[in-house]
Amino acid sequence: MKLSDFMYDLPEERIAQTPVEPRDHSRLMVLDRGAHTIEHRHFYDVIDYLNPGDALVVNDTRVIPARLYGVRAGGGACEVLLLKQLAPKRWEALVRPGKKLRPGALVTFGEGRLVGHIAGTTDAGGRIVDFECEGTFEAALDELGEMPLPPYIHEHLEDRERYQTVYAKQEGSAAAPTAGLHFTPELLGRIREKGIDIVPVLLHVGLGTFRPVKVENIEEHEMHAEFFEVTPESAQRINAARARGGRIVAVGTTSVRTLESAAEDGVLVPKRGETRIFIRPGYRFQMVDALITNFHLPGSTLMMLVSALYDREHILSAYEEAVRDGYRFFSFGDAMLIQ
Repeated sequence: MKLSDFMYDLPEERIAQTPVEPRDHSRLMVLDRGAHTIEHRHFYDVIDYLNPGDALVVNDTRVIPARLYGVRAGGGACEVLLLKQLAPKRWEALVRPGKKLRPGALVTFGEGRLVGHIAGTTDAGGRIVDFECEGTFEAALDELGEMPLPPYIHEHLEDRERYQTVYAKQEGSAAAPTAGLHFTPELLGRIREKGIDIVPVLLHVGLGTFRPVKVENIEEHEMHAEFFEVTPESAQRINAARARGGRIVAVGTTSVRTLESAAEDGVLVPKRGETRIFIRPGYRFQMVDALITNFHLPGSTLMMLVSALYDREHILSAYEEAVRDGYRFFSFGDAMLIQ
């Protein structure tokens, strides 16, 4: 298939700049794959579509303040976006301006509180950065780093926690698993009381999730590796839900990719490591029965994933209806349930 098959027109005013309060008052578009129908609800109504015995699978990664603004040796502003920790003070990162930050370059942050040495390059065009600082790197990052909001969000985010899910636990992501931003502790409590098991898995969001597709033939796109983990307990609970006839409802595309990366012959196995799984139309799902997700960028691998779960024509039609009906798109936007 072609990249152009996954494009749609989106006016800039449809891109959400600020989150809805309370979290669960965003809108919810419900797509029924069997009946080919669309319903328009609010996110707090999602409980009406979850059944006792289902497993709701969430990604409990926590976003780090991964964006650093610094000064190059000799002068000139620069930006470093941390992607993946390779050692206590060594990171894979994206940098700007790339032409000025080649191996051997030196960058200072916070008037020398933190120093970065560009040690090498990556196959994906990133950099390997070695950091020096007094005390722990985590303390320096917490002091100097900013939340890595996507470039299409122009409003300043006052509260860092608003770009975290309420169940975020394990630090390591360079972006939020945004479908989970809609849940509140109260809504999760009501879901548990209804008899739905809420099960955590882990995928640290990095370049693989948000790297743009730059080739017209999508088969030629290569995913960047991201760390994931399914613990023995989580695997047991998810398999138990399937055995009792419950559905596996993934919260976000990162949960989908984690589940499918750890599936073997229709069974979820405990696993940890790196995944480059690229889910696109034609893929046969082993674990996921339904998906809660946000609206995605045109031509993104996430658009391709949701098109694989339903089909491209119905997804594009739903997106066009969402644009007409005033839905808010992307990270702080509204949600979609595909069941």
